[in-house]
Amino acid sequence: MLTDEMKMQRKTMCAELLKRYEEEGEEFIQRIVTGDESWVHHYDPESKHQLMEYRHKSSPSPRKFKVVASARKVMLTVFWGFRGNCSYGQEVLKQGNTVNSERYISTLRKLSVRLKRVSPTKHAILHHNNARPHTSRQTEKALHKMNFVVLPHLSSSPDLAPMIFTFSRN
Repeated sequence: MLTDEMKMQRKTMCAELLKRYEEEGEEFIQRIVTGDESWVHHYDPESKHQLMEYRHKSSPSPRKFKVVASARKVMLTVFWGFRGNCSYGQEVLKQGNTVNSERYISTLRKLSVRLKRVSPTKHAILHHNNARPHTSRQTEKALHKMNFVVLPHLSSSPDLAPMIFTFSRN
């Protein structure tokens, strides 16, 4: 449940973003990059070639086994912008480990390199949530060095983060 103060903060922030869009136009939207991390099950399905086998026409079809999620999970980090996927990373982390500032900064450096190759003259506008690794002093300094402009994100505002609708099914 949102308090009146939270509603006012959201209204103010959305009005500021709308004003910025009116001033800068489509270029503002095209510079926004959003991203997040999530644990995903690791699948190892057989390829079509692996499923093929030579058999006589009268032989029964081979049984196909249902692919199920393995016990192993991987941390998947995805960033995308106006033109689609910008960068992604997959790291095998032990269950229970999390992304810290150092790991997040390393991911941002890779993203920065990729974005500079695609659009060297434009500075990306980063939209991420308020997770601690995203807002630590160490991360803020690194973002400044990499010339990222960070869009404000209110806490407890998953509806204002497009990642939440696209990245997770639950």
